[in-house]
Amino acid sequence: MKIVRTIDALKKDVHQMKSSHAAIGFVPTMGFLHEGHLTLAHRAKKENDQVIMSIFVNPLQFGPNEDFERYPRNEERDAQLAEEAGVDVLFLPSVEEMYPSEPAVTLTVQKRTNALCGLSRTGHFDGVATVVMKLFHLTEADRAYFGKKDAQQLAVIHGLVESLNVPIAIQGVDTVRESDGLAKSSRNVYLLPDEREKAPALYQSLQQTKQLIEGGETRTSFLKEQAADFLTAKSGAKLEYVDILTYPELEPIEFVSGSVILAAAVKYKNARLIDNIILT
Repeated sequence: MKIVRTIDALKKDVHQMKSSHAAIGFVPTMGFLHEGHLTLAHRAKKENDQVIMSIFVNPLQFGPNEDFERYPRNEERDAQLAEEAGVDVLFLPSVEEMYPSEPAVTLTVQKRTNALCGLSRTGHFDGVATVVMKLFHLTEADRAYFGKKDAQQLAVIHGLVESLNVPIAIQGVDTVRESDGLAKSSRNVYLLPDEREKAPALYQSLQQTKQLIEGGETRTSFLKEQAADFLTAKSGAKLEYVDILTYPELEPIEFVSGSVILAAAVKYKNARLIDNIILT
């Protein structure tokens, strides 16, 4: 595996790949890799000739009171895991390399943000869209891989590609979970021991909601109330939201039909956790 830290070095590698007509798979991450990230890399390796992974903690997607400075980082460990997962080129740029000056142009996401995490993270998805578009241009990838745990982000990326006719295929990959159902996340390291014990309630609430729907219940107001009551009683965390929306449009509905997302978020002392189930 080759590690590159500059845009020029990455572009040289991409040029060589393109010259040999290699299919390029791209896995964008913010590092502190876990099994979820590695699953994306394995899928990319299976479906492409070359795999590029980026590790970049993007300041544009963090709000003023969020955890940019303390976001977990471990470059040496990440590099070892990426290589073991079959990554061919690991792109590790600095903030100065990606944003040498204040950007003259950034992207603004118009749809799919006025719900879920977008309600409390103003500008977050603008920052995501801006950096992802930069990375798409730099890697010239044929396919890019994103986890379904961040389902709103995945919906926004699909909208970005469709709206701007970006020549790349977006591949959503199923959420990787711990044995007790907790979705794998770099932020799980923030959980205190008693919080970690209760955190699986987040996924359990979604599973319970899914079972109610499969049993014939379609009233979203009732379903959300049941999930909220469960989380309040079992999670030991502050409930941020429970919602049921169309997917990927993320529009509100009164009754479950078509493709929908069941989504919830809770806030522990030092960790904010999100999870979802997408149903058709």
